[in-house]
Amino acid sequence: MTKPASFEDAGAVLDVSLSALKSNYRLLAKQAGAARCGASVKADAYGLGASSVAQALAEEGCRDFFLAHPSEAKRLVGLVPDDARLFVLNGLPKGTEALTADLPQLVPVLNSVAQAEAWAVESQRQGRALPAALHIDTGMSRLGLSAGEAMRLKQEGLLSRFDLQLVMSHLASAEDAGAVSNKRQLDAFIAIRVAFADVPASLANGSGVFLGAAYAFDLVRPGAALYGLNPQANTTNPMHQVVRLSAPVIQNRMVEAGASVGYNGIFTAPRAMPAATIAIGYGDGWLRRAGGLAGFFEGVRLPIIGRISMDTTVLDCSALGKRLLQPGDHVELLCESQTPDQVAAASGTIGYEILTAIGSRVRRNYVA
Repeated sequence: MTKPASFEDAGAVLDVSLSALKSNYRLLAKQAGAARCGASVKADAYGLGASSVAQALAEEGCRDFFLAHPSEAKRLVGLVPDDARLFVLNGLPKGTEALTADLPQLVPVLNSVAQAEAWAVESQRQGRALPAALHIDTGMSRLGLSAGEAMRLKQEGLLSRFDLQLVMSHLASAEDAGAVSNKRQLDAFIAIRVAFADVPASLANGSGVFLGAAYAFDLVRPGAALYGLNPQANTTNPMHQVVRLSAPVIQNRMVEAGASVGYNGIFTAPRAMPAATIAIGYGDGWLRRAGGLAGFFEGVRLPIIGRISMDTTVLDCSALGKRLLQPGDHVELLCESQTPDQVAAASGTIGYEILTAIGSRVRRNYVA
């Protein structure tokens, strides 16, 4: 057992493999064919740390980064190459036009007529054509202009008042290769794109990259697949695992037969059993509903017993035999034996939530 080097080392750790991340980027770029490969690094790169992730992807040649909010994009200015573009998917918040224009790498993805009109006014005020992307809704009914609205803005000449760099839409069911909505949205996007033939186009996220060349257009924008999540449901995952989540043991004990464990006593020991309490809980983003899962120590599965608490989780260590875990030993919760997708399936959610839920108390450790 080694003493922690700092207070932060005494808590849970998320190891992020930059080599696996880069391998996934190369795989997706190859799958995309002639299309450019961007990267979605919103929500702090799905919880992995956008600054480090974006810089690693830039080393692989990525120059198109997608974020949700302008505040996320602003944090990457100066960290990515000067020729990189930072697309803001949620668009142009009212009143931020001048602030956005002052950061030339930011490209607002305009989602409404009002946003387009405001950006045209700001372009006129600045005396230059400001960069923008246009989001057209093809059937998700979440963000974007209707095809009719986009055509009207084009016919009125408003779009020519700024530098339109991308026309995009978003697939609602790309992870399901058999979903009829994929083809329906593709056809709708092709129909409207005719009016914007001189502008690069983007439809595919990471899952969409695997739907075929027809979905790639000029730019793909993978997110979850970059971070190791399976881009296609009910298939073998082609992506490398990027993350490893572990937590240290803070106490071990022998739970006597008949004793209860955790809040509300939902688990009662059927026999005397060795147990270990590890320093992770739902306050760290290890979901309370993940109670039916396990931790792994040197490949040995240690079931979670009792309810997951805010700061702690208890493990049944019977499978280790006479060996007792010691304070400071690290138990893995996300690893090859228990991937984010598997944790998600057991918790009634998706891998995206498992990654983005990992909290700020968990130290990110970047491995080359």
